[in-house]
Order: sequence, then C-alpha cells, then structure tokens
Amino acid sequence: MSGTRLRAWQRAAFEEYTRRQPRDFMAVATPGAGKTTFALTLAADLLSRGIVERVVVVAPTEHLKVQWAQAAAGVGITLDPTMAGGGVLGADFRGFAVTYAGLATNPTAYRVRIEHRRTFVILDEVHHAGDAFTWGDAVREACEPAVRRLCLTGTPFRSDDSFIPFVTYAPADDGTLVSVADHSYGYGNALRDGVVRPVLFMAYSGDMHWRTRAGDEIQARLGEPLTRDATAQALRTALDPKGSWIPAVLTAAHRRLSEVRRDVPDAGGLVIASDQDSARAYARILAEITGVDPVVVLSDEAGSSQRIAEFSAGMEPWMVAVRMVSEGVDIPRLSVGVYATTTSTPLFFAQAVGRFVRARRRGETATIFLPSVAGLLGHASDLETMRDHVIGRPVKDEDDLFAAEAELLAKAQEAESGSAELQNQYQALGSQASFDKVLYDGGEFGYDGLVEDGEELDLLGIPGLLEPDQVAELLRQSRRTKAAKPKVDAETREAVLHERRSELRRELNGLVGAWHHRTGTPHGVTHTRLRDATGGPPAASASVETLQQRIDLVRKWAVRASG
Repeated sequence: MSGTRLRAWQRAAFEEYTRRQPRDFMAVATPGAGKTTFALTLAADLLSRGIVERVVVVAPTEHLKVQWAQAAAGVGITLDPTMAGGGVLGADFRGFAVTYAGLATNPTAYRVRIEHRRTFVILDEVHHAGDAFTWGDAVREACEPAVRRLCLTGTPFRSDDSFIPFVTYAPADDGTLVSVADHSYGYGNALRDGVVRPVLFMAYSGDMHWRTRAGDEIQARLGEPLTRDATAQALRTALDPKGSWIPAVLTAAHRRLSEVRRDVPDAGGLVIASDQDSARAYARILAEITGVDPVVVLSDEAGSSQRIAEFSAGMEPWMVAVRMVSEGVDIPRLSVGVYATTTSTPLFFAQAVGRFVRARRRGETATIFLPSVAGLLGHASDLETMRDHVIGRPVKDEDDLFAAEAELLAKAQEAESGSAELQNQYQALGSQASFDKVLYDGGEFGYDGLVEDGEELDLLGIPGLLEPDQVAELLRQSRRTKAAKPKVDAETREAVLHERRSELRRELNGLVGAWHHRTGTPHGVTHTRLRDATGGPPAASASVETLQQRIDLVRKWAVRASG
C-alpha cells in the first residue's frame, strides 16, 4: 500500500492505530469518505509486518462482499467472496468476505477458520451486527478469536438497545451507555475538505387525497401538521405511482439531471422505492419521461451486482432500486436522487444520502428530491450531526414516522386470505406536487412564502459544478431576487391572497406547534378542534378569514392557560 495516497483523516486514523496497536478499533466516517481504503491500508500493513496471516471481511450484503473483494484485489490482497462456512479457502487467497447473515448460518465453522490463522477481521457497517440477537451472537462467537478487529460505520447507530459486538460503551451522565469511536470523521469536516459533495435537498409538498379504512375521505397538504397515521397515509398517497406527485417530481429530477450532465456527462440518477411494485411503476414513468428505460435493481438477487456494476461504469441516466443500493454500494457518478420510500429512520436516510456524496472532483454537486415531511426534513437538516449508539434510552417509534402504518400493512399482508377490512384499509385517491423549499447546509430556503406552486426558482438549472460556498451564495441570491420582484401583472390580487394564506398557514402551524409543546396535545387533535370551532376546510385550503379565526382562537387558549 506504499503507493496509496491517504486523505488527511485516513492518515490520522492510521497513525493513531499504528501508535496504539489495539486489538479492537472503531472508525466512524461519513459515507463517501473512504473507509474501505483506510481498512485495506491497515490490512496490508498488518500482513506485511506478519502480525496477521489472513483477512476476513464481514459485510451487510452479497453485493458488498464482491465490492470488497474487488477493492482488495486492487491493492494486492486476494479475498474470496464465494466461500461458505464449510468450504475450503484456495491457496491463492489471503482471506474471504462473508455477509452477516452468512456468518450466522454457521458461526462455529467460521470461528474455527479464524482460530486457525492469525486473522484481521473487518466488520463493515458494524451496526448490522445488532440487527438480530442471532447476528450479534454469531459475530461475537465467530470473530472473538481474531487477533485484530476493525469496526467500520458511516451512519448514526441503532435506535434500539441491541449491543454491538466489539464496540466500547462508556457511561453517560444520564445513566445511559454511549458508544465510543476511536476516530470520527463527519460529513461537515468532509465537505470542508472537499472529500464529499455539497447536497441540495429539494423538498416537494402538495395536496393529497385518500380514503381511510373507515370509508372517510381525507384531504390534506403533505407536510402540514397531522397525526402520525395521517402523515404516513399522506406520504403513501404522494408516493403512489398512479397519482400526479411522483410523475411531477420525477420530471423535475430528470430536468435537474439533464442540467448536471451538461457539466458532468456521465452523471447518473437513482430513485429509491419502498417496494418492488412501486419500483417497476416508477421505472415505467421514467421511461415515458426520458425515452430511455432505466436500470432496475429489485433485490439482492442473482444478477443484481452485475447490473449495479454495469450502471456504475456506464452512461445510463437512471437507476431504480428498492433497498440494496441504499447502503455501502459505490456508484461515484450518482448525482441526483429521488427519495421515494416510506422508510424514514435516521440510519436508512443517512445511508441513502451517502450514495450521492462521494466526490470525484471538486465542484460536483448532488441534488436529492424528497417529500416535504417533518421527519425527513429533520434528517436532511441534521446531515452534519455525528451520532453515537446509546444504550438505556427509551426507544420511541417516532424514530420512524411510519412505524404504525408499517405495522398495519404487515397485519394486512398476514391476513391476505382473510379480512377484507384490513386489505382495504387505505386507498390513494389523488395527489398533486408543488415545490416547497430547499435545504442546504442545515438551513432552509423557503423564500418567505413567495414560492408559487410548482416553481423551483430556476434551481433545477444551477450548474453541475459549484463549490459549497458558491451553492450557498446562489441560494441567497435567489431568495433576494425573488423577494425583490415586484407584483406588476394584472392578476396581483390572487397572488397577494396566495401569499397571505401561506403566511397565515405558517403562523397557525407555529402556534399549534407551540401549543403542543405546552400541553402535549397532538398537532392533528388541535387542528381538528380548531376546524370544529371555526368551520371550513383543512388549513391547506382554508380562506384567509378562517385561518385568522383559528390563529385568534389559539391565542385565546394560550392567554387562558397563562391566567
């Protein structure tokens, strides 16, 4: 590895490891920062000095096994990605790669192999070792004899109380246990170093219409305060390929990709779908929009790795996938993404975003289109925040806004041959998309309510090559330009009313949020109470007069509560 040029963080972590020579070491680095290169540098050094004789990589997926073997071959370390627990390692190999699931099938056999030779074990995306008690137990059983172990992760740790093997936990002041990394390198540092790209998040809202299992027809605006179940159903309505939201967002995303490809001809796009049926439907819509059939990767199955590899090396504009491209998969040319899945945990979101941030040359930008839902917007704003794994903190299913909805869907699937009520619990009736805001560098650029429905303020046409400070300045200029634009056309009345309604909706939502923090009353309950008291439609379509009445009413409640 003497010819390998290490980045500053990799060199610092390598020197820390070399100085201490620990048996266990954990490196937390943002996706795209180069964890694989760091790990293989350590492996080559340990092999060359005779400290270890064999290298074993444990990875989350079959595709990543192959990816690790290819990367290792590039630096002279031969890994077999096909060997099973009872198989024989060929004489030409210095080690092998296995998935966490594969390790769990026969941990004793793998333990024997690791005991037989002085072994360096690399646990890639080590948070997966806590995905099931059997997986964690298998990792501990199989890898305990290793003379050296390296734990790698690039994302927030788990939100449950499953201990991760070989990770050190330290007591915190509140009685919890917090994971301790030996070296950390976050997205904010990587962005400043030019290691990763700046990411623009284009959030889209819109009016949703669906029918509940009780037969009630609901109309709401995506992103407005709703109950958790209603938020989940509004999101599902937006992501329904039969509605208008998905085609509009895919069209905008393709416009953005076309603009990026002016500067970066091989730039690619990725749509992350919730399930296989949705992925196929999105692919058909993209084909109609672009005139080119996208690459479709449905699951971790035979041929998937080859399709990903071909896409990575090719020029095709779009790929549509479900989950397997969301973590660890290296496709450096990805520049535009559409987050079209209901999965909303911080871990999954950060891994998905990680597919787009790898920098090939300075100035490349990434753009990700996503639904304007509070949980997802919060993850986008917190992209630079490094998190640790906490043991002993109460686990709240609010970490996934759609946990309740997923539970109902699972029940419906279990009752596939039975209850018609569960099977027909929800029906999307229609959706419309409208541009909401841009999130960048932890800030929101909503243009103070001056955004007209469906107008992206020319942001889709920004160059594909910009430095982070240039992106920020462009957003500031767009806001100033839009704010200064005079209302000179003949139909100013409706424009002014639209602006006033937007302003009042924001004020009302802020007051409802404050009332929630003061009383604990859910946002949706308060909105329903206000609607019952004043009459009229939901806040998204209420008149200026009705919105003002509701604002005044919440203020009266606050005064009474204070008195």
